[in-house]
Amino acid sequence: MPLPIAPLSDPRYYLANFRAALDWVVARYDDLLRDEERDFLARFAALPEAAQALLVRLVMRRGEHFRTSRLEYAEIGDTDAALAPLIASGLVAADPAFGVEELCRQLRLAELRQALAEALAEAGLGRATKGELTTRLPELMPAPRRYSAWWPEAPDRLIRLTAMATCERLRLMFFGNLRQDWSEFVLTELGHQRFETVPFGPESRAFRYPEELDAYLALHALGERLAAGEAVSDLADALSESLPPPAANPWLAARRRRLALRLGREAERQGEVALALDLYAQGGEDEALVRRLRLLERLGEHRRALDLARPCLDAPASEAQRQALTRLVPRLEKRLGLMVTPSSPEPAPEQLTLTLPQAAGGGVERAVAEHLATPEAPVRYVENGLLTGLFGLLCWEAIFAPLPGAFFHPFQSGPADLYRPDFVSRRRARFDACLARLDSGDYRQAIRATWAAKHGLASPFVAWELLDRELLELALASLPPAHLRACFERLLADLKANRAGLPDLIQCFPGRGDYRLIEVKGPGDRLQDNQRRWLAFFQERGIPAAVCRVRWA
Repeated sequence: MPLPIAPLSDPRYYLANFRAALDWVVARYDDLLRDEERDFLARFAALPEAAQALLVRLVMRRGEHFRTSRLEYAEIGDTDAALAPLIASGLVAADPAFGVEELCRQLRLAELRQALAEALAEAGLGRATKGELTTRLPELMPAPRRYSAWWPEAPDRLIRLTAMATCERLRLMFFGNLRQDWSEFVLTELGHQRFETVPFGPESRAFRYPEELDAYLALHALGERLAAGEAVSDLADALSESLPPPAANPWLAARRRRLALRLGREAERQGEVALALDLYAQGGEDEALVRRLRLLERLGEHRRALDLARPCLDAPASEAQRQALTRLVPRLEKRLGLMVTPSSPEPAPEQLTLTLPQAAGGGVERAVAEHLATPEAPVRYVENGLLTGLFGLLCWEAIFAPLPGAFFHPFQSGPADLYRPDFVSRRRARFDACLARLDSGDYRQAIRATWAAKHGLASPFVAWELLDRELLELALASLPPAHLRACFERLLADLKANRAGLPDLIQCFPGRGDYRLIEVKGPGDRLQDNQRRWLAFFQERGIPAAVCRVRWA
């Protein structure tokens, strides 16, 4: 059954959407609901409609504390009347205690000076800026107080939404992530975003056990604490003590590894090398391992680094890791006085050198495109958008296949398992069928049909504003199917890594069915590793690609 989205002509559209989302969650997650969620659902259902609407307005705003003077909504009416049932039900606290940091967030500078006039005068902060007050006041006034105590003469009240944590958990159940929020309903109703319709039933959901929800929320909270600047050692302890690797859920285990990698980078940046090494060891066998090896090299632990690196060089986790290890291992061997492992020289792509007038606007890529373009051989800017877009169009059916664990709400731009290790293997037959069109010759018709039928729908690969009809036809007339197949197979080998690093420009020669890809480098600019990997692949497969180095005249 499709999820109903309320029309914006309904003054309380957001309430209707929130109710629909709650019904959706109950239908799919009834066995995972804790007593707290069931209690919230019961209290919410018992509220008058105006109180329900105000609560949803609070849920959709940032934070948990709100001044009543900023809660004026025409469709709700009397704010105090709507608040009364919320306070009576315990979903809102009427006059909570909070720290001075929150007071600084809630009050403007003039209000802070009025509310804390005596304390500021005693501390010599009467003329301090708000930034200075935000820094100094927590030391001077560490104890929490109620709003009525912070500012007895305040013209309004301050309330706290006590149900925010429960609502966040329900939002996580609905979306399967905390990146998306309730504005998805509005953006969809406005037509700003449209999604592919994928069939899925009540059994389609992101989480199987309450512990998985707990782990996701705990990892998210640690990430927010890291972003807020909390000591990385405290966060590392919390990660180890409270969040052991969830072996039964590969998705959550991967999230934990990514957080360990983030913590490791921050520990290394702060000079806590022992902690960084430990966190990198928890961060997986790809990027985290390379960072661990480089740190060991910097510390002079060459033997330890080499012993870890050699087995990985024989079976690297990714092309990026192979590239890093082929540079690192010979350095370590040389430092240890060992026979150096020979490595193949990196293939050199075709080089172009242009001397152009200084670009006034649009960047160096635009300057090169305008210089090289002719009526018979147009040049378009396509970085990471053309080959991935053609792949997304040809393989649309495979990407949006309704497999278990891939789709569980109607606001998904792509499958939830897109970057998981088994994404391609679970759909191998479907991808093979899509790629077979490149051999049969009907791929152009298939790509055009998908472009027309799906135009504007959210996709993890198709950038509609870039891949317009003109570029689509140029590409189909110029790129041979063998080259497309080679590039698409490389994308499938590592979708997350290989979707980036593609050349900036394409010059098409539709009259002769030919083209060339051009990576542009301005003065002082260097090739990135992912660009080098693509260029090496192009040379190996006979795909025309060049590096254009620009000097300003």
